[in-house]
Amino acid sequence: MKRILFVVGTRPEIIKTASVIQRLRKDKAFKVGVCLSGQHISMVTQMLKDFDIKLDYDLKIMEKKQTLVTISKNLIPRLDSVYEDFKPDVIFVQGDTTTAFIASFVAFYKKIRVAHIEAGLRTFNKEFPFPEEMNRTLLARIADKHYAPTPEARKNLVKEGVSLKNIKLTGNTGIDSLKYMSGKKYGFINGKLKKLPLESKVLLVTAHRRENFGRRLESIFKAVKEVALKNKDVFIVYPVHPNPNVKGPAFRMLKGMKNVLLLQSLHYRDLVKLMMVSYAILTDSGGIQEEAPSLGKPVLVLRDNTERPEAVKSGNAKIVGANKKDIIRGVERLLHKKEIYKKMSVRRDVFGDGKACEKIAKDIKIFLKG
Repeated sequence: MKRILFVVGTRPEIIKTASVIQRLRKDKAFKVGVCLSGQHISMVTQMLKDFDIKLDYDLKIMEKKQTLVTISKNLIPRLDSVYEDFKPDVIFVQGDTTTAFIASFVAFYKKIRVAHIEAGLRTFNKEFPFPEEMNRTLLARIADKHYAPTPEARKNLVKEGVSLKNIKLTGNTGIDSLKYMSGKKYGFINGKLKKLPLESKVLLVTAHRRENFGRRLESIFKAVKEVALKNKDVFIVYPVHPNPNVKGPAFRMLKGMKNVLLLQSLHYRDLVKLMMVSYAILTDSGGIQEEAPSLGKPVLVLRDNTERPEAVKSGNAKIVGANKKDIIRGVERLLHKKEIYKKMSVRRDVFGDGKACEKIAKDIKIFLKG
């Protein structure tokens, strides 16, 4: 029996590994373990419940005012102990978090093979997004199996010297989870969302990226405020990230507005439901850029570039950055120019068909037999 260990730390990692964990746990050829770093806590706990994932290890590294350095410092010795205990034949990591990179780094030192879900995403600018771009670039030098979500991602890996035989094109596992959740009939869990005025044009906002902290985030919030003031038929919902660098300015600048609802982080099922009823989405999130096209929702990307150019090329997303005027102009075009809105609202499975977990399960079985 081959031993597989998933190391995850944030909410997106849970969402994007859930289908693979569930699929591999059904196969008697594998012993599957799950290790939570604790890089995030409350947001991850919700996801574990939503997907019925039980932990084998919880490293509980989160501390007040943690930094990338303290996360890394705390992770290294604890992962060393976990690997000694579980003795994995391969570890799975997802995406580009500090947890994913450090887990791979420690595995490399211990000569444990690494499988990387969502490999090959690039902006080719190590400062944007920070530190994610460097995390995933370095991770690609360590990984033994690269599960690329799109042909573009596969092409990036090949250009960097990764052998095609070590790359598997799978689609994005996040679409597996999205299709699973969006296919269910259910109402909102959050009490405030149950009272959402669906007669309005609901705009979903998510903004939390590290590179947007400070003036850029304040510029985004100024734009959101002006959109709310000028458009009474618009209702803005913003699930606020708990990081003080986000929460502080968000509540200072947007609290108390009649058509702006500030919420704590949401259950994944509420977030999916909210995307489904939204008119459009403003986000600096990577995952939402992938999910929105499958739901036919226009996306304005609150970043200067994206490692998911497929969404832009498909016509579902437009990069507006963090400039106040550009954001407002982008929203106004969606609100008042029907032809533009129509073109950006076409449902397209740009990032996968919802069967990525099956492709990964079959491939890792072959890989571990080799």
